[in-house]
Amino acid sequence: MTLRTVPDCHHMDDHEATVLRASLRTPRAAGVAGIVFSLLLASVLLLIRFAVSSGGSNGEGWLIARDRQPSVVVALNLVPFAGIAFLWFIGVIRDNVGNREDRFFATVFLGSGLLFVAMLFVGAAIAGGLLADTSIPAGQAASSELWALQRRITFTIINVYAIRMGAVFILSTTMIGVRTRTIPRWLAVVGFVASVILLFGVNISPLLNLVMPVWAFVLSAYLLVRSRTEGV
Repeated sequence: MTLRTVPDCHHMDDHEATVLRASLRTPRAAGVAGIVFSLLLASVLLLIRFAVSSGGSNGEGWLIARDRQPSVVVALNLVPFAGIAFLWFIGVIRDNVGNREDRFFATVFLGSGLLFVAMLFVGAAIAGGLLADTSIPAGQAASSELWALQRRITFTIINVYAIRMGAVFILSTTMIGVRTRTIPRWLAVVGFVASVILLFGVNISPLLNLVMPVWAFVLSAYLLVRSRTEGV
């Protein structure tokens, strides 16, 4: 027969208080990380959208345009920080759910989030590769063939794969929130609508990609308001 040692009540109380304080800090941390991510990603998408011409045979003109190239450089430099904030966002959401986490939705949630960040980085790296062309400092545009190829690859990675993984992340996060009753009904509806738009509507307009940072901002703002209401 195995004897079980009964822990000291005083130490148990201290431990429980520590766990409680840590769990109460999580929603605010999630809110801050989510807001940072949403602002950074929105900045990246808007800077690239307004700097890079959409379509046309002269779309590569931004590479040598002095007034537009810095915007793209800033956007690409913001991508790693957006990814870091998003990973932090994932971590604190999982910590907030805790033992109530469903293994199926948790796997989809974590996998889609990591794939989103990975493909966001790959797309940014390919786009940044154009700026590393040695002909650009001399004021020469990249070859039309190279520009067309890398533009199609970047567009496909970001809009076909990364954004749709973001849609799956939103959907799985919403399902976890619904099953654990950690989000209100209206926020669940917002999550479902956002995921549908990103899954099926990104080909309509690139501006619909902004749905992801907007959703992250709304969810994060709700977590912050709830944490303040609960006196965290």
